[in-house]
Amino acid sequence: MKNRVRVRGAHNTRAPIGVFDSGVGGLTVLRALAAALPAEHFIYLGDTARLPYGTKSADSIRRYACQAAETLRERGVKCLVVACNTASAVAIDVLTEEFAPVPVLGVLEPGAAAACATTQSGRIGVIATESTVRGGAYQRAIARRLPQATVTARACPLFVAFAEEGWTSGAVVEAVAHHYLDAMFISGQREAHPDALVLGCTHFPVLADAIRAVVGPETAIVDSAATTALALEQTLAATGLAAPAGSSGRLELLATDDAGRFARVGGTFLGRPLTAGDVEIVDLRDNAQAANPKRRRR
Repeated sequence: MKNRVRVRGAHNTRAPIGVFDSGVGGLTVLRALAAALPAEHFIYLGDTARLPYGTKSADSIRRYACQAAETLRERGVKCLVVACNTASAVAIDVLTEEFAPVPVLGVLEPGAAAACATTQSGRIGVIATESTVRGGAYQRAIARRLPQATVTARACPLFVAFAEEGWTSGAVVEAVAHHYLDAMFISGQREAHPDALVLGCTHFPVLADAIRAVVGPETAIVDSAATTALALEQTLAATGLAAPAGSSGRLELLATDDAGRFARVGGTFLGRPLTAGDVEIVDLRDNAQAANPKRRRR
């Protein structure tokens, strides 16, 4: 069964591209992907029943990521985009191994590449979830590309909660932004402040205005969505998996809990109105084999 699904997705140019995140944040990535590749069919899965991933253990993150990816592979995807920085940081290696020959792309490496291309001073800030910051994945990815860079990383877990609730502005959001970012951008000498800030969580772009108010106009804010879209376009071209020219692209939306809430908040991330009827609810717990990635290895 596993091999048949792989072949069906891996060699069919008209097959969909799977995209998943812990919640609605990855819709910012989906929005960029769909804009860059309008001929492609995308299936997006938000694991809203178990968000946020960023506070979970590495083992749990890998298990959840494999469950989400397996659900998408069963729908015959030809490529998998991990639109979650936490899952990209923790689970990308196991996903790449388990889902070959289906190409797997994360958002972390494109984000690191964009930060290195953007910075002028070599001082880069990263804000992300607890797990992403604790694991040091962005720090390592940046160091590989720009060894002389100075990276300051800060976990901003409340930003995820705000984004999932649709709280993108206001006094509370601004106060929390100052709490997280003042030490990096307000305190000390201005010359020591980062000149590039990576939004190391796909939930954070909708809070860009509040973040910008703290970091100031001189700091470049790096969102990995556009860079990930370019990486996907290059991967599809290199593997011969791009949809035929003139194809009509479409989007399918899946969630693991509360279609109404997904639609209400997700519309902000996707940039267009959604209804509960646009969202299919799936139960990842039904996929017992995907619950334990070690069990699938041969």
